[in-house]
Amino acid sequence: MYALYARLVRPLAILIGGQSWLPRINRQLVGVDKRLQRLTRGRVGLVTIAGLPGLMLTVRGAKSGLLRTTPLLCVPHEGGWLIAGSNWGHPKPPAWVSNLAAASEAQVNFAGHDHRVIPAEAQGADYDRLWAVMNRTWPNYGKYAQRTDRRIRVFQLTPA
Repeated sequence: MYALYARLVRPLAILIGGQSWLPRINRQLVGVDKRLQRLTRGRVGLVTIAGLPGLMLTVRGAKSGLLRTTPLLCVPHEGGWLIAGSNWGHPKPPAWVSNLAAASEAQVNFAGHDHRVIPAEAQGADYDRLWAVMNRTWPNYGKYAQRTDRRIRVFQLTPA
């Protein structure tokens, strides 16, 4: 039943997700998403309502040392997850990118289940391959890449 729902809703989510005004309400979206995921113990988030895979990433701040949790679109891949630091194509990457790049491990809540993960940033030919995988799930990554001069970083999260 969810597969049918996702097939119907996903095109609308992709249409909305590509709009240039959406980044202006990012803080509000993240706040609502965090509350929703807290209430449902990670089983439901805005991304899953949109018929897409999502997770909650928890990683220690590189400077502060504090744990930071962020809801993200993800792509389940090869037993783990792929995530991209697109920040909707903003000139600056999201804060979690530098935190994750500096971390040797992180925590993921996917579909209500917690997983300890080892992050690895994609490089070279691996980056090109994984970027293509991610764009099949969320074609707006291509739009975001066109909006910015920076290279959008991609991370593979492998269960520890």
